[in-house]
Amino acid sequence: MPKEAPSEMHTPRDEMELEYQTAESPWIAIQPPMLARVNDQRYPLDVSPPSFESAQHDIVLRRQRQRPRAGGGLKSTAVPSRFLNLPSTFGFSGWGTRSRITLEPTELSRGEEDIQRARRAVSLGQFTASALAGNAVLGSVFYALPAVVLVSGVYSPISLFVASCVMFLWRPIMEEVASALPISGAPYTYLLNVSSKSLALIGASLLLLDFAATSVVSAATAVSYLAGEVTLPFPVVVGALIILLIFLLISLSGIRDSARLALTLLSIHVITMTVLFIASTIAWAKRGNTQIKENWEEGRLNFSTQPTARQIFNGVCIGVLGLTGFECVPSYAACIKPGRFRLVLRNLHFPAIILNTFSMLFVLAHVPLPTVLGGANVLSVLAQTVAGRWLRVWVVVDAVITLCGGVLTGILGACELFDRLARDRLLPQLFTRRLPVTHSPAYSIVVFVAFSFVVYATSGANLGVTSKMFSLVWLAVMTLFPISALLLKFNRGRLTRTPHTPLLLVLFTLAVGAVIIGGNIAIDPSIVGYAAAYVLVIAAVFFFTMEKVRVLHALLWAYDQYSVLSRLPWTRSWGTTLTAAVRHLRTQPVCVLVRTDEINVLFHKLLYVSQNEETSCLKLVHFYDDEVGIPSEMDANWKILDEAFPEITVDLILVQGAFTPSNVAALGHRLGIPTTLMFMSCPGPDFPFSIADFGTRIVSM
Repeated sequence: MPKEAPSEMHTPRDEMELEYQTAESPWIAIQPPMLARVNDQRYPLDVSPPSFESAQHDIVLRRQRQRPRAGGGLKSTAVPSRFLNLPSTFGFSGWGTRSRITLEPTELSRGEEDIQRARRAVSLGQFTASALAGNAVLGSVFYALPAVVLVSGVYSPISLFVASCVMFLWRPIMEEVASALPISGAPYTYLLNVSSKSLALIGASLLLLDFAATSVVSAATAVSYLAGEVTLPFPVVVGALIILLIFLLISLSGIRDSARLALTLLSIHVITMTVLFIASTIAWAKRGNTQIKENWEEGRLNFSTQPTARQIFNGVCIGVLGLTGFECVPSYAACIKPGRFRLVLRNLHFPAIILNTFSMLFVLAHVPLPTVLGGANVLSVLAQTVAGRWLRVWVVVDAVITLCGGVLTGILGACELFDRLARDRLLPQLFTRRLPVTHSPAYSIVVFVAFSFVVYATSGANLGVTSKMFSLVWLAVMTLFPISALLLKFNRGRLTRTPHTPLLLVLFTLAVGAVIIGGNIAIDPSIVGYAAAYVLVIAAVFFFTMEKVRVLHALLWAYDQYSVLSRLPWTRSWGTTLTAAVRHLRTQPVCVLVRTDEINVLFHKLLYVSQNEETSCLKLVHFYDDEVGIPSEMDANWKILDEAFPEITVDLILVQGAFTPSNVAALGHRLGIPTTLMFMSCPGPDFPFSIADFGTRIVSM
C-alpha cells in the first residue's frame, strides 16, 4: 500500500512529476538518471522497471490526473448530455472516494440485535405453518368439486386423484429452492436472486394477483355457501366485503395470533370432514351401491359426446384448484423453523389427496348426479343425505369458517410480498411500517384488502369469472417454481441446498405445468383475457416503480425541448420539480460486497446495479483483516470502474473485520443502507453462514 507522505524514494508515481535530466553532450552513451520532482525538490529515481505497486496506478491515470483527492468533482466525459438546458452534473456523477472504516461497538451491537430479532421471527412450527396455508389448501374442496364434476362427470374422483398426485412433482422442487434461499416473498425473491429484476417483477405480479384471487374466491364462496342455506339480507358481493373487512381487523392483531387462529380453524375443518367421511362410509355400507350405479349410467349418457380420456384430462386441469394454497407456503418461508418446510408440504399434500378424492367419491355414492351438476352446495347436501340436518348445518358452518381462513392466507402472503417490494424500493417505505403494539404491517393489510375488493368488483362480482382467472393464475405461479429451480441450477449452482432435484424432473414438471395451463385455456379461452388484463395492469405499475427515474427522465427531456414551458407561469416550476425528484431518487445508495479484486467480477456487479437499480451512489465494500490484507489490485480496479461508469459515483470502503451477518448488519446502520440493498456473490458450499442471516441479494456466481 503506497504511503501518502512523498518523502521517500517510493513516492507514488501519480503524486509526483517525472522529468529527465538534460545532458550537456549528445554523445554520452549512458543516459542521465531520471529525476523525480516533488515539492520543487529533485530525487534520483531508479531506472529499473517500475514495481507493480507503482505501475498499477499509471494504468488509470488517463483522465484522472485532475481527480480531486477528496472525491467529488464532475467526471470528464466526451459523451454529451441529452438535456440542453441542464448542467452536466445532472447526468454525470462525481468521482468516488476511498476510505477505511472500523465499526463502532454501538454499531456492532445494533447489528447483532438485528440478527437475533430476525432469528426470533422464525417462530412457526410445522403445524402452525401448515395451518396458515392449510385453510386455503383444504378449504378449496368447497369450490373445486362443483367445477370438476361439470367437465369430468362420473370420472371426477379419478381426475381429482391424478390432479392431487401432480403435487409430487412440485414438492422436491419447492424444497430445493426453499433450502437454497430460505427467504420470504417467494417466488418473487427466488427470481430476484437467480435472475433479473424484470423477471422477478413479473413473478410478483402473478403472485399478488394469486393472493387477491385466493382471498376473493374464499370470501365469495363462503357467502355463497351461506346464501344456499339461509336467506341473506344483503347480496353476495356485500357479504364478501364484510368478510374481507373482518379479516382485515383480525390480521391487524399480528401474525402470531393469526397463525394460532388459522390452526384453530383448520382443526375444526379436519374434525368436520372426518365426521362427514365416517358418516358417509356407514351410510354407504347400509344403502349399497345403488346411487353410484345410477350416477354412473346417467353420467356416461350425459357425457357420451366426449372420450373418457378427454373427460379425465379436463377434470385434472380443473382439479388442480383443489391444490390452491401450496404457493402461499414459500411466501412466509423465513418464518418457518429450520427443517420444517418439507414437513409443512407433506402435512398439506396427503390430506389434500384424501380429502379431494374421497369427498367426490362419497358425493357420487350418495347424491344424485343432477343435483351435483345443479351447482348446489354438494358437501352440505351430502351431509344431510348421510346423517341429517344437524350434520348439514355443521358442514355449512365449517365451510364458512374454513373459507374465511383462506382469506387470512391471502392477506398474510401479500403482506410478506409487500414488505419485500418496499425493502427493494419498488413500493413506498410506508409498507415497511408496523403498528407499535401488534407489529402488524397496517398499510400492507389495508391496501391489499382494498385491492382484493377492486379485483372482485371489476370482474362484475362474478364468482365464476374470478374462479376461472384464479385457476390460470395459480398455474402460472406454480410454473415459476420449476423456472426458479432451473435458473438456480444454472446461475447459482454453488448454493448449498437439499435435496438436489434431477434436471429432467424440473423440465418434466415445467412441461406438465404448460400442458395443464393449455388444457384450462382449451376448456374456456376467455380466462386468458381476464387473467392477462389484471396481470398486465399490476406489472405495469411495478415496472413504473422500477423505472421511475427513466420515466421522469423522459418527462424532463420532453419539457427541456420546449423552452417556452420554462417561461409560462403555470409550467415554470415543472423542470425544477422533476429535476429535484430525479436527483432525490438517484442519491439513494446501494452497497456491493466484494471479496476479490478481479476486474471482471467487479465489472459485472456494477453492471447489474446500473441495469437494475436507479441510483448514482454505489458503495463498493471489502471486509479485510490484518493477516490477509487487502487484495493488491483492489484500489486500481476500483478507479477503473469509477471511470467506466460516469453516471455512478463509486466509493471504495475498506472495513476492518470479518465478513459475518452481524458485521454486515452493523455496516448497514453505519451507511444507512438496508441489507436488502446490499449485493454479494453466490457463496460456495463451504460458506459457514446462511443466506437468510445476511438478508442480502445474490447478483452473481
